[in-house]
Amino acid sequence: MKHFRSLSEMHSENGLPEPEHPMLSLLKITPGLVLNFREFTCDFYMIGLKNIKAGHWLYGRTRFDHEKGSMVFWKPRQVIEINNLELEEGGYILLFHEDFLLGSALQREIGRHAFFDYEADEALHLAPKEEKIIVRLFESIDAEYNNNQDEFSRNIILVNIDSLLKYAERFYKRQFINRRELSGKTVSAFQRLLDDFIRQDKLMKEGLPSVSALAAELNMSPRYLSNALKLETGKTAQELIHIALISVAKNRLRESGDHISEIAYSLGFENMSYFSRLFRKEVGQPPKDFKKTLLN
Repeated sequence: MKHFRSLSEMHSENGLPEPEHPMLSLLKITPGLVLNFREFTCDFYMIGLKNIKAGHWLYGRTRFDHEKGSMVFWKPRQVIEINNLELEEGGYILLFHEDFLLGSALQREIGRHAFFDYEADEALHLAPKEEKIIVRLFESIDAEYNNNQDEFSRNIILVNIDSLLKYAERFYKRQFINRRELSGKTVSAFQRLLDDFIRQDKLMKEGLPSVSALAAELNMSPRYLSNALKLETGKTAQELIHIALISVAKNRLRESGDHISEIAYSLGFENMSYFSRLFRKEVGQPPKDFKKTLLN
């Protein structure tokens, strides 16, 4: 599988002009532009606004949703494939090397944007007013990118990238709210899946259920699932898993004569101290004290 370390190499691979900056590239979609890349990884972030006319885009091995007004994001070292991709005029593709962020506030903050870990079919779909905001930010970056760059250019571009990401965060929350019926069904499906996992005694056989495994069962990425659950319940997927397990632990401490370590092991905890810390966090006291309270 091809790995691109430089933007120049990526541009050359697809017959594109040399980028104006060694660590930043902005493609404005023009008629006749067709992109082709076999499965690859790279050292770049990407923010794209695109309307697809033909071809397809695979991200994390998932085919990208082709609705108009969509934004797509990728981060370094994700698996990507672009096959005969033709885009409608007016879109943008911004690529920037991870080292472009060195020493900036954005370098510390970019990992907080969960949508870089979303699957392709969890794309951001923009309302017309939202798309106008995003286009203006791309145009501002375009003006700096194609101007004679000076000591201020990098900071101005970084500010606009940061704004793009913050608006994307806001618009994703709007998307979750608008799909509240869907997110409500997600909560129910997640809870059923978790209940079945516990009821079927998979904990002793398979250990603690992971967010990744449960998300895969629901055909979602872990970050998208957690964000949908957080909006609907106020809790992430991991927090809901912990709450469910501690609820079972409390019942078993109340109803059985098993030793605390036996209960912890039956719930998939191999580390007793981890179980005790989690129990204390959720209940407000360690399991030993909780059991004493029941006995008294």
